[in-house]
Amino acid sequence: MDEKDRTIERQMEKIREMTQRNLRRMADDIWGAVGPLKEEPQKADKPAAPDMRDEVLEKQLEVIRRLSENGARTVTDNLWDEPAPAGNAEKPAAPTQTARPAEPEQERPPEKLDDLLDELHGYIGLESVKTEVESLVNMVKVHKLRREHGLPTVDMSLHMVFSGNPGTGKTMIARLMARIYRSLGILSKGQLVEVDRAGLVAGYVGQTAPKTREVIEKALGGVLFIDEAYALTYHKEGNDFGQEAVDTLLKSMEDHREDLVVIVAGYDRLMDEFIASNPGLESRFNRFLHFDDYTMDEMLAIFDMRVKKGGYELLGGAREEVRAFIEKQNVDPITFGNARGVRNLFEQVLVAQANRLAGETEISREILTQITPEDVKKAAESARPRTKKDDARDELKALLEQMKKANAEEKNGERGEIHQPVQGS
Repeated sequence: MDEKDRTIERQMEKIREMTQRNLRRMADDIWGAVGPLKEEPQKADKPAAPDMRDEVLEKQLEVIRRLSENGARTVTDNLWDEPAPAGNAEKPAAPTQTARPAEPEQERPPEKLDDLLDELHGYIGLESVKTEVESLVNMVKVHKLRREHGLPTVDMSLHMVFSGNPGTGKTMIARLMARIYRSLGILSKGQLVEVDRAGLVAGYVGQTAPKTREVIEKALGGVLFIDEAYALTYHKEGNDFGQEAVDTLLKSMEDHREDLVVIVAGYDRLMDEFIASNPGLESRFNRFLHFDDYTMDEMLAIFDMRVKKGGYELLGGAREEVRAFIEKQNVDPITFGNARGVRNLFEQVLVAQANRLAGETEISREILTQITPEDVKKAAESARPRTKKDDARDELKALLEQMKKANAEEKNGERGEIHQPVQGS
């Protein structure tokens, strides 16, 4: 019998003694109050009936014993995981009021690089991005080989700038890059932490740097993905703390350059202006990946992929109706949103299908999977009409000009240095 079993036995013995005393005391009180139902004379040739009170007590004790033993063993198993006390080995460690710290989550092993590259090539479109990613992977592999052979290597920056319109796959590729870097041994964890300006910038003096450092701490070992990063260096009015977030970010990128990759993303021209606004950004971000808008055939393929993944089937001329629906809505890639817009259209088609099926009396499994041309037509008729919005592009141009003006004022010393509390971020 080992020490843990002896501890359980000691605990059980104490429980049995206390329980038996308490039960017998309670039984004496109850039995005295109830009394025997009827006094019957015992015959000489018939043995005396056993004391029913003792029998009931034994049954109760047996039930309590089993429950107590299970509970004691569970508690002891938990306590035994604590470090054994020094000195007397017979004395179990006393439980404390504080819970044991949670064990660190076991890191997942790196994925196979070939599997990740196969996943990359399985994505629809993104041909130029795929080429750039493969070139980057090849360069990293050669860089590691040179180091293993004792050859000189140049400093290699793996931070990247993703530019393109909404819905072109920037977040998806950033997540994949984190896993690829993990597979190559560059990052220790390979997680993706996604933020925007609001996740880094606070509204009052002294709050932005700690907030930014907290986000960076979560991203260590992986990729920090900052969407619409140009918003950090642009302020419409009043004082702004976006530059404080940028300064904190640049310092952390230097301090943790061995286990942190930062990817910034946004519109094309605005991201160019963002990188050019700070010499530190220009020196650290020298890899640019442009994400083209999806073509009509690619968007139709994305719709087909969602149909297949959802277990649906396009009947008759439904696919032609889908093409017409996409063409009708995709008048502007910025407002439509590329793959994001296709996803929204797919959901609208499912709503139209559900409305049709609501009037059916008998619905089979096969009917539930069918999308008819009428479903797509109904979705197209109920969809909000879209027109080409030049004001969206004009707004981007105006934003770019205001950023240029703000940067020029800062360089000329015209920007105020007194920071007052501002609302929001």
